[in-house]
Amino acid sequence: MLQLQNVTFKAPDSDAKNKAPSQKTIVNDVSFAFEPGGFYAITGPNGSGKTSLAKLIMGINELSSGKIIFNGTDISTLPIHERSNAGIVYGFQHPARFKGTTFRDLLSISAGTDDEGTLARIIARVGVCSMDFLNKPVDSKLSGGEIKKIELATVIARNPKVAIYDEPDTGIDLWTIGPMVDLLKREQKENKTTTIVVSHNKAFLEAADTLLLIRKGKIAYSGNLKDAMPMLEDLSVCTFSEPCQGENDARCYR
Repeated sequence: MLQLQNVTFKAPDSDAKNKAPSQKTIVNDVSFAFEPGGFYAITGPNGSGKTSLAKLIMGINELSSGKIIFNGTDISTLPIHERSNAGIVYGFQHPARFKGTTFRDLLSISAGTDDEGTLARIIARVGVCSMDFLNKPVDSKLSGGEIKKIELATVIARNPKVAIYDEPDTGIDLWTIGPMVDLLKREQKENKTTTIVVSHNKAFLEAADTLLLIRKGKIAYSGNLKDAMPMLEDLSVCTFSEPCQGENDARCYR
C-alpha cells in the first residue's frame, strides 16, 4: 500500500565547523513497506530521523532521493494537498492554533460538510459529548488535551487511508493517553486505517503491530516490541549505538 524505496533526506548542516556549505543526512536510504490497515510505531533516540521520515511521507519534507509509492502510484513529488486528497493525513506534535477560527470551522472543512449530525458523530468518536465544544475558538486558551482532541477529530473526519501522528501524547496528561491509544486502535480496526505513530511512549509501542526503531536515519530494527526491548532498555542509558567493548569488557549500546 505504502512503500518507501531508498528514501533519503538531507538538510543544511548548521553544526558544520567550516564555512563551506554542507549537508547532513537525516534519513539514510530507507526502504520499507507499510501493509494496509496495520498499526506502526516509529521510535528511536531524539534526532534519529523519526519525524523527518514521517514528514517525507506527508510531503512536508522533500525527498533528496528515492521514491514513495502509494497504492501503486509514485507520489514522491506530489504536494501536501494532493497527498491529503489521496488519503494521507498528518497530525502534528504541536497542533496549530487559529485565532478567530472555531473548532466547528475546522471540522466542517475536514469533513467536507457542516451537517450537524455528521459533526456530532465525528466528535463522539474522539470522546466529546457536548456540541458546545464545537464553538470553542482554536486559540491559546485551549488546554493541551483539548487541542489534541480537536486535531484528532479533524484527522479522522477525513476517513484517511493512512493516518500519521507525530508524538500525539505531547502536552496531554497521563490519563488521556490510554483513551487516545484506544481511539487510534478503534479507528485502525473499524476503518482499516493504516496508522503510523511516532512516539517514545510505551503505550503506543505496545499497541503497534510493528515497531520500527530508527537510528541515525536508518531502520535499525523492525518487528515486535518484545524482541526490541533489550535495545530500547539500552537506549535509555546509552542512546542506542553499536555494541562496543569498553573498560572491563563492558558491553552496551553507546
